[in-house]
Amino acid sequence: MDIKKNNSEVESLSNLIQLVSFKLGKEVFGIDILLVQEINRLIEITKIPQAPFYCEGVINLRGKVIPVINLRKKFELESKEWDRSTRILVCNVGDSVIGMIVDSVEEVLKIPKSTLEQTPDIVSSVNSDYIEGIAKQEDQLLMYLNVAKIASDASELIDSVVEEEQLV
Repeated sequence: MDIKKNNSEVESLSNLIQLVSFKLGKEVFGIDILLVQEINRLIEITKIPQAPFYCEGVINLRGKVIPVINLRKKFELESKEWDRSTRILVCNVGDSVIGMIVDSVEEVLKIPKSTLEQTPDIVSSVNSDYIEGIAKQEDQLLMYLNVAKIASDASELIDSVVEEEQLV
């Protein structure tokens, strides 16, 4: 009897996705918590000449050079002054590490995989290529981001930063 109960608990846990939720403006986004290495307050960002418009530059995080992209710019959302709530989500994407600037980090959520739905293009001002799915959370929608897609679009930047880091 206990074995059945434990199996059903394990099965129900495997049907959940654990997300770090954050905001860009009034919209709520989430990324898989397993991709998040750490969450930092804003630190000094070094600009890179001729970087894509959405790239703020690079940070030195404990001796590792990490490219930082501004998700507001990447998603072509209205710009906003950075404030005390602004954070850098440092994420592991494959063999790369990337920082993403967000307005604020909200909470860690567990949502059933079954609640994720395909994203219609009209739901968000964000390019739907970057959205893995969408889930209804209480009175708002949460957009589950495809961090790998976001990072792959910035791959030239990441590759050049990695090359430069190896030369140093």
